[in-house]
Amino acid sequence: MAADVRFAEAMIPHHRQALEMAGLAAARTGDPLVTAVADRVVDGQRPEIAVMESWLRGLGRTPPPAHGHGAGGYGMASEEELTRLRTARGRAFDTLFLTLMIRHHEGAVRMAAQELRRGRDRAMWTMAQDVVSGQQIEIARMRGIQRRLG
Repeated sequence: MAADVRFAEAMIPHHRQALEMAGLAAARTGDPLVTAVADRVVDGQRPEIAVMESWLRGLGRTPPPAHGHGAGGYGMASEEELTRLRTARGRAFDTLFLTLMIRHHEGAVRMAAQELRRGRDRAMWTMAQDVVSGQQIEIARMRGIQRRLG
């Protein structure tokens, strides 16, 4: 159970950062494919956060604070990278967004793989499977968009 708790407590702030990055896209990109990536991040990760928070509360644990950094590395963007993303527009935003989000998703896949090796809780194990499969698909899509951008 400890591995499952660590997974949820690390993945929640990890997903929150992805939501923060995705939330920047609408005002900064003109590329509908980048907008679609950002929308899928929001549509997929917001409900996953809710499930993990509820699961933790069911164990009597308090979910990580809104701006926690429990995910450590795992592809998290630095504050400097986030600042660059917040100020970028157009193609510069698209390029940086895709680079950061691919790295972010790769980190989530690594984190989820650890849960699949060590976790015991069925709900968290299923969540980890969904993260691995969904984010690998998104990584492939984002790499395709990067190639198109050149």
